[in-house]
Amino acid sequence: MTYLLGLCLTILLAAGGLALARVIRRGASVAERIVALDLLLLIGVMGIAVYSVLRDTGVFLDVLVVVSLVGFVSTITVARFIERRGI
Repeated sequence: MTYLLGLCLTILLAAGGLALARVIRRGASVAERIVALDLLLLIGVMGIAVYSVLRDTGVFLDVLVVVSLVGFVSTITVARFIERRGI
């Protein structure tokens, strides 16, 4: 079980690196960068969840809910901003 969770964390780390590369890549539009940042947030939430399972504790569940809600609201806010400005 621990081996599988370590594998999950490794895959999440690789996915986070790819998403970060998408954020800092030249030529990416604002919308693409926002989607990549949202993906980074989601990968972070998944990493915290896997770490919580690895440590067999439920302490981080509140953090997961709050971070997920903040990410959702921020994504909606930026999407509305992009829609109104036409960026």
